[in-house]
Amino acid sequence: MSTTDQAQPQAKELKFPPGFVWGVATAAYQIEGAIDEDGRSESIWDRFCATPGKIKDSSSGAIADDHYHRYPQDIKLMQELGVGAYRFSVAWPRIIPNGTGAVNQKGLDFYDRLVDNLLEAGITPYATLYHWDLPQVLQDKGGWANRDTAYAFADYAEVVVKHLGDRVKGWITHNEPFCASLLSYRIGEHAPGLKDHHLALRAVHHILLSHGLAVPRIRQHTDAPVGITLNLWPIHPANPANEADIAAAQRSDAENNRLFLDPIFKGSYPPDYLERQAPGALPVEPGDLEIISTPIDFLGVNYYNRQVAEADPQNPDGWHNIKPAGVYTSMGWEIYPAGIYELMVRLNQEYTKLPIYITENGSSGEEPPDQQGVVNDELRLNYIRDHLHQLQRATQEGCTVAGYFAWSLIDNFEWSWGYSRRFGIVYVDFDTQERIIKNSGHWFSQVARSNTLPSH
Repeated sequence: MSTTDQAQPQAKELKFPPGFVWGVATAAYQIEGAIDEDGRSESIWDRFCATPGKIKDSSSGAIADDHYHRYPQDIKLMQELGVGAYRFSVAWPRIIPNGTGAVNQKGLDFYDRLVDNLLEAGITPYATLYHWDLPQVLQDKGGWANRDTAYAFADYAEVVVKHLGDRVKGWITHNEPFCASLLSYRIGEHAPGLKDHHLALRAVHHILLSHGLAVPRIRQHTDAPVGITLNLWPIHPANPANEADIAAAQRSDAENNRLFLDPIFKGSYPPDYLERQAPGALPVEPGDLEIISTPIDFLGVNYYNRQVAEADPQNPDGWHNIKPAGVYTSMGWEIYPAGIYELMVRLNQEYTKLPIYITENGSSGEEPPDQQGVVNDELRLNYIRDHLHQLQRATQEGCTVAGYFAWSLIDNFEWSWGYSRRFGIVYVDFDTQERIIKNSGHWFSQVARSNTLPSH
């Protein structure tokens, strides 16, 4: 039985709202390659990949999908899929190689070509300004733990938007501040690979501050909407009848969700989180929270799975995540489609009535082409289908969902997993760079073209 059967809409209800945006998403370091071409400088991910033991298969994004040279081919794939929008990210090291100061025109020229080709193909460009590839020169000065990086980001954002703002139709300041701060500075799984709670909280605040600083700078040069993308989870107690587990879930929610939602939408950090930190752990200066809560035009949400928290007195955080019985992807993530509905309802009830875009959603799976060249990725197809059913349910109930971007257009460099995990709705042979639309891609194409979910 599908996990969504109990809430499956009837066939006559399967349309999405008029004007709903259907797109695909990628990130610069994961697809572009060309890491030493046309003036691009070293990023923190180049350095991280060169550090032994950091990447599962010892690979890097040095070539990746060679999108820097093959972007016309990838745009044709988008046309074939029938999607109306493409969310890409801009590589800071291409634009301002030293992190601050001189602008590299060749870097801007690449995104000029990309955006112009997208528009010629009838595809609406949405740009993310930061998808984790900080110039290494800024990391050498402390990275996001250094307040100066927030101001450098605002300068960089203005350079990009001044150049592309007349053509890009939506701007996202940051992708997943949680990953760029806690995952990168505290857990150490992502570049720069640090494990320092104090630095991680400084990174949290400075990334959010850089967002708030950038929004008015962006608006000086474009009328396009501006927002931010957060990765969010519904967080459930392992035992809903156990007070300790309920408290554990609340603690987890404070760090994983509210630490980012509250300052953006409420102008404050969660009090229950702050009281567990050392005084001044979040380096807030007068006026910072007013800057961070500068009004935005939309919220991007990346959703993949839920978390289930269990009380753990031995853990300094007070909880750990458990894995309930269920179906899991190759990433070890539980498939829980109802979570995307739960998030939309919560966001509209507690935080905002702004348009919400699902800026990433998808499943890993490593299915190769068969002898006929067909990639039968049934788990991914079912994953996307079941999540879209739940998303459509949310729109029917009045949630302000405005669009959906599948993650990802093509198989790519999957961060610390290297090329051992594949999220694309298009298969890539990394030796030959051949692209093959997977069955999930063909199915998604039908939905994108019709704005309707098939009844079967």
